[in-house]
Amino acid sequence: MLPQSKPFRPARFKLVFALLLTTTTIAVCFMARPVFHLGWTAWHDRQAQLPAPAGSVDDASRLNQTRMQVVRVAGDLATAQTQLRTALRDATARGQKVTIAGSRHTMGGQTLYPDGISIDLSQFRQMQLQPKTGILTVYSGATWAQVIPYLDRQGYSVAVMQSNNDFSIGGTMSANAHGWQSDRPPFASTVESFRLMLADGRVVRCSRQENPQLFSLVLGGYGLFGIVLDVNLRVVPNQMYSARRVTIASQDYVQTYRQQVSADVGMAYGRLSVAPESFLQEAIVTTYHRVAAVPPALSATPAPGLARLVVRGSVGSDYGKQLRWQLEKASGGEAGTDVSRNQIFNRPATLFANHQQAQTDILHEYFIPSASLPLFLEKCRQIFPQHQVDLLNVTVRNVRPDRDAFLRYADREMFGLVMLFNQQRLPADEAQMQALTSELIEAAISVGGTYYLPYRLHATPAQFQRAYPRAERFFQLKRHYDPHEVFQNYFYLKYGKEGRG
Repeated sequence: MLPQSKPFRPARFKLVFALLLTTTTIAVCFMARPVFHLGWTAWHDRQAQLPAPAGSVDDASRLNQTRMQVVRVAGDLATAQTQLRTALRDATARGQKVTIAGSRHTMGGQTLYPDGISIDLSQFRQMQLQPKTGILTVYSGATWAQVIPYLDRQGYSVAVMQSNNDFSIGGTMSANAHGWQSDRPPFASTVESFRLMLADGRVVRCSRQENPQLFSLVLGGYGLFGIVLDVNLRVVPNQMYSARRVTIASQDYVQTYRQQVSADVGMAYGRLSVAPESFLQEAIVTTYHRVAAVPPALSATPAPGLARLVVRGSVGSDYGKQLRWQLEKASGGEAGTDVSRNQIFNRPATLFANHQQAQTDILHEYFIPSASLPLFLEKCRQIFPQHQVDLLNVTVRNVRPDRDAFLRYADREMFGLVMLFNQQRLPADEAQMQALTSELIEAAISVGGTYYLPYRLHATPAQFQRAYPRAERFFQLKRHYDPHEVFQNYFYLKYGKEGRG
């Protein structure tokens, strides 16, 4: 006998169909909003920033357009030194001022002076590694994007640098940068020596033993003492890491950092939530643990794709900020993957740069002693609602005490909070940002912290002097080594001249 087929039951079919339809509708509705949001972001992300008009230059703020004469320095040392001496002699004779520029990633005019001479070192970028000593000799105009592949081919890596590769070595020195390297002092700690051209054209060698005072002043000195020619840097072997992450309450950040950063951790950083529902209340700590594997050859930086849309989609959008935080908690970026140290470093800031002509992205950074971090975050949660600003990101980095730079921001262990904002390029928006910055600086100083100097010059001279108590002596020594004040910039105009006395 043939098996009997089950009778067709319309009621059951309707129930199953209704369930499938409901599930599909919910899924479509759930996906529709993020898809629409990211698609809208992609549509509005097609602009390209316009360059500064001929005869003028700007910095990364896109708020400091300044008329300057640009001297582009040649790539070979002999020609470069002749060009530099000529430029300095001419500037002194004409009463002009000189600034030094590599990639122009500062935001407060630290590479700019009205009607001055801008020394462009971007072609001055030769390098040579001594594998037996682990010392890299590199010209100051080279960028990390050029240094990292060079070191990678020989099995080495940068010891300390900022978290992106499109900065020059000279610029990193001038700002005394730091990055994701766990339990390390700033970049100055890796500098063995450098050669510096003074305002009168003389070249002197500076190290901890030779011209030690000048060595200390130039590291974090924002180009006010001379032109760095070449630098001897201590580098380290390249390594493979496995990334891990943990989501925590932000008030527990320091305790969690201490627990997570063990001897096998080479790099670590944190993110704080800027989503409205968990604003500065939640954090993700990511640690990179050393693994016993040979690092593969450096690969090209992938196109930003979806990651860029998620970041840019948070501009002016509470939903976009919430979506980004949910995705970061779910995926953790590179957490759980194996990645080389050099691959982590080899990413440009331009991956997520603002393309909107009417807008700009602005950085702040505040250095807070470990015991004061929860209190500073509480102050931030009270300050931000009082200002109409758009906070896009907060990254947390650990910085060990700096024993080298004269104008140091870490005289003890600090946790650096790097804040990224979006604002319109309008006077009203700049005024709002200045008001916010002033309050955040006061909050940082009140808990024993300080703030980073390469960004907008919104601190008052009094705030600057309170945050950096060695500032007065710093500028006295600047005028000692450069008595005609040939090297100047907007930073010096505000704090070294206007702030004098």
